[in-house]
Amino acid sequence: MKILIVEDEPSLREIMVRTLTREQYIVEQAADYAAALDKIAAYDYDCILLDIMLPGIDGYEVCRAMRAEGYQAGVIMLTARTQEADKVNGLMNGADDYVTKPFSVVELA
Repeated sequence: MKILIVEDEPSLREIMVRTLTREQYIVEQAADYAAALDKIAAYDYDCILLDIMLPGIDGYEVCRAMRAEGYQAGVIMLTARTQEADKVNGLMNGADDYVTKPFSVVELA
C-alpha cells in the first residue's frame, strides 16, 4: 500500500513515516498543499493522510481539489479540530475518515 502523508509539523510527520514504514507501507510525504498536489498529480496513492491546518490552502481545499479531479484514493483527515462541524466539513469535502489529534500512530497504522 502506498501512502502520502500531508502534514506540516515535521516531528509528527517523521513519526508517522517511521511507524508506517516499519509496517511495510510505502510512504511519501509533503509539508504543504503545493507539494501535496504535485505528488498527487504525479503518483497514485492508496491512502492520503491529510492534515487540515496546512500553510496556505487548508486540507479541506486539497481534498476538494483532489475529488474534483477524480482522484479516488482514500483520504483520512488528521487534525486538532474536534468540533462536529469540522468533521462534517471534512467528510462533505471528500474525506473518507476523520481522526483527531492527538492520536496513536500504532492505531493509525
